[in-house]
Amino acid sequence: MLLLAAVGCPRGHFPDVPAGYREFAYVSNGASNTVSVLDLVYLRPDRTLQVGNQPTGLAVNPMRDEVYVVNTGTASGIGSVSVIDTQANRVVATIPVHKLPYFIDVDAAGRRAYVANSGSNTVSVIDLDRRREIGVAGAGEQPGLARISPDMRTLVVTNRGSGSVSIFSVAAAPAPAALAKLPASLKPKPRPAAKPEPIPHLRAAFSGCPGATDAVILPDSSKAFIACSGGHQVMAISLAAAPDSPAAKQNPSLLTDHMLTLLDVGESPVELALKPDGGEIFSSNFGSNSVSEIEVQTNEVGGTYPIATHPAYSIVSADNGTLWVSNFGDDSLNIWNIDDGHPDGGVRTGQAPDALAFSFDQHLLLAADAHSGDVAVIRTVDKNGPALFTILPAGGSPNAIAVKAMPAKP
Repeated sequence: MLLLAAVGCPRGHFPDVPAGYREFAYVSNGASNTVSVLDLVYLRPDRTLQVGNQPTGLAVNPMRDEVYVVNTGTASGIGSVSVIDTQANRVVATIPVHKLPYFIDVDAAGRRAYVANSGSNTVSVIDLDRRREIGVAGAGEQPGLARISPDMRTLVVTNRGSGSVSIFSVAAAPAPAALAKLPASLKPKPRPAAKPEPIPHLRAAFSGCPGATDAVILPDSSKAFIACSGGHQVMAISLAAAPDSPAAKQNPSLLTDHMLTLLDVGESPVELALKPDGGEIFSSNFGSNSVSEIEVQTNEVGGTYPIATHPAYSIVSADNGTLWVSNFGDDSLNIWNIDDGHPDGGVRTGQAPDALAFSFDQHLLLAADAHSGDVAVIRTVDKNGPALFTILPAGGSPNAIAVKAMPAKP
């Protein structure tokens, strides 16, 4: 295994890819101020990039060959966002933000990014074309996450310190070239000719979610679910529909944001995984060693199931059939058969697996091993079932993974 990590793996063991195809995983290493770049075609380290202090969150631009790294920095100084050109695999810009940023999200058009600044109780709006901050919105106490909805109308911010959720309206219009690549259902309606306002406007706020942390938004942008990690619940919020939408015309109550319910899950839900079809959400309950299944249409918990020690992160396969769960306290991944509702085995990893990411075609699953400073590479399809294939080196305390695939250029 160590030899494989050092020299890379022959392509014969994996699905064929076109000539010139490139795919990389980017791993933020919080304790070494670096990002490890791993070649997923040949399964070998590509290079190590120096970024800012304590890199944490990562995001991929869906429209251009860039990856963004949040540098949390120190409590006394400002943080920043490093821009990585994924064609050249080098840092090409650094964008200052505010104190203690942890998370970044990019809109579907690839033009705006949103960074929650935990140390300054704000959210930075970044223009990715000009690579600079263009607006700042006030949030609650210690915002940890800012997530933009698929329709780019709503920004959901979780405020860990105040145990609350802030909902913002976002008015900036995407570029026509980017819009052309979006599904028709996600394209915003034409607006009156006016200069777009980049600063999100607070639309609603909801308290009663202690330790508000992770959040997911349904593919149709109708609801958000927030993990209340300081307790044992997940908050469900109905997001305001567009005024000219058919749903709002039929039901005027949909024009406002409102809390739907608080769902009882396990202790300390720290992360939420949404099925690609938007039908169910899985809560990783770190404190009670369990996973809860949430039905999004009925806003009900379908069940809570025991899993290994301290589940920290989970991810659902593209076919909606398999849930993978990283067990931070057990150095392993659990595999859960969603259709049958039962465990389907497990795989060993390095020490304290946390963040997970699939390769583009999902024949590989990557797990960032926080304590051993490496990345476990799992073959998801194998003649004997899923198995650990190799372990690739990373840096100190890897905490996030992002994958970018790039077709061969003509």
